[in-house]
Amino acid sequence: MIISSIREVIGNTPMLKITQKEYSMPEGSSIYAKLDYLNPGGSIKDRLGLSLIEKALEKRSINQSSTIIEPTAGNTGIGLALAASRYGIKTLFVIPEKFSIEKQQLMKALGAEIIHTPTKDGIVGAIKKAKELHATIPNSYLPSQFDNFDNPLTYYETLGPEIFKDLGPTITSFVAGIGSGGTFAGVSQYLLEKQENIRIIGVEPEGSILNGGPSHGHDIEGIGVEFIPPFLKDIPIDQFFTISDEEGFFYTRQLALNNGLLVGSSSGAAFAAALKEVQQLPPGSTVVTIFPDASDRYLSKNIYL
Repeated sequence: MIISSIREVIGNTPMLKITQKEYSMPEGSSIYAKLDYLNPGGSIKDRLGLSLIEKALEKRSINQSSTIIEPTAGNTGIGLALAASRYGIKTLFVIPEKFSIEKQQLMKALGAEIIHTPTKDGIVGAIKKAKELHATIPNSYLPSQFDNFDNPLTYYETLGPEIFKDLGPTITSFVAGIGSGGTFAGVSQYLLEKQENIRIIGVEPEGSILNGGPSHGHDIEGIGVEFIPPFLKDIPIDQFFTISDEEGFFYTRQLALNNGLLVGSSSGAAFAAALKEVQQLPPGSTVVTIFPDASDRYLSKNIYL
């Protein structure tokens, strides 16, 4: 295959079937993992970055002299910078200090400028700072992934159809991590429209508030919330699984050792939850999950130690 731009290979990622041969599952049951860490920027957020930039250009919200400003844990910033670099559009990302140095280096490699906010202020502090910058920088644009409904629409239009094309009306449960909530909401909505009896399962780390626990820091990056994402309002969620850092990192290592999958800890958490889900279902069930990003951006976090 010959391409003229790396952006042409965003999406249409493979699906991996994982069975009871490798992990404890009921007879005939399987977990299917969408390998979105194989996108060119290393994460599922390549889809979002491309979509947000293209939609903003179509709406004339930005031009080549604009500055894109966004609060991010890293992957959305990489996706936005990858898409914006095609047009020479400047990017400026606001990131809490705690997030991995590798993601920050990747954003800088794509031409982005980075501004840090204190770890203790979390993503809420980064959102506040990004809005302040947007108010003061001329011709700036704030995609605002946390409340922009083009976020779930991106996954409704791309990832949801890809999953259903691969598996058809055989899916018992959809299990996925929740950060901004865009991926989870968009895919859930699409799958439920195609097959209304699918169980919808959300995944969060300890320290996230979706399951009613107290908010606090956690080492699993990319998922977890400090406020309820607006995109979840109309999604009928059947259950939340709250995964500890220890369990998430354990399965991240197991996926590397057993399956050759070099994925991040949010994938380990998603897989831990998918195992819990498939183990409580009848034999012959089909659980689908998503592995959102690659492990190379977390090596400084000792992901494999």
